Amino acid sequence: MNVRSCRVTATDTAGVTHTVEVTASSLYEAVAVGLKAMHGHDWVEPLSEQLATVKVAVTSVPVEHTVNLRDFVAWLRRTAGSPAEVTARKRVREILGEWQRN
Repeated sequence: MNVRSCRVTATDTAGVTHTVEVTASSLYEAVAVGLKAMHGHDWVEPLSEQLATVKVAVTSVPVEHTVNLRDFVAWLRRTAGSPAEVTARKRVREILGEWQRN
């Protein structure tokens, strides 16, 4: 399973809403990690099992890359490499189709 960044939010018995950022590989894991992070914190009152709901928002971590087109084309033209790299290049070539021949 892929680990994802999540924002877990719950409201305590005092009516205060708390949010923590966690990483988890499933919804229930995110709930568990989030509740554990909140539990015992000085600012968080207990949560009522009957009243509380837990909101989990999966967040994407923004990542920016800059690729030199010359390096990209050189990578496409390679034939050797690991099986995963060879498969990745084949997939990219299929996506590009006619463009790569120009």
